[in-house]
Amino acid sequence: MLQATMDAAQQALADLTEISSQIQAAVLFDDTGKVAASTFGEPSRADEFAQAAGGLLAGAEELKTGESALTQLEVATGEGSVFMVRDGKTVIAATTGNNPTAGLVFYDLKSALRNVKPKPEPEKKAVAPRKPAAAKKTASAAKKKTAARKPAPRKKPDAP
Repeated sequence: MLQATMDAAQQALADLTEISSQIQAAVLFDDTGKVAASTFGEPSRADEFAQAAGGLLAGAEELKTGESALTQLEVATGEGSVFMVRDGKTVIAATTGNNPTAGLVFYDLKSALRNVKPKPEPEKKAVAPRKPAAAKKTASAAKKKTAARKPAPRKKPDAP
């Protein structure tokens, strides 16, 4: 992963933990388990968490019904929850305390994931050639236009 992308990933996780008081720790990794960014102090802890989260996703993928890919998962225990959001080959996983607001946590994780993805270059619009400026109207053309106007309504004389 490019250094700029890794910096963006680390910044996205820093922003995530700053705005979401429910998230205790988070890691961003790819489908091979390679960690791009983490809030864990020790890299080995981030690697372990990424491997465990990847295993949970793989297990849930086997159990799901339907053909569409699994994009989000929550695993809850009495002590807390693990949330995962996947977009293509990129996964963000986070831990929370017990009884989190699941919808808000998923929203925050999806927002963080969007901040990591490179923004597509805006398509440059083809500039149409300019039309030549319209010729100035002649005095007779201006008079014709004025003559076509309705005369202003006349005021009625005051009644006696």
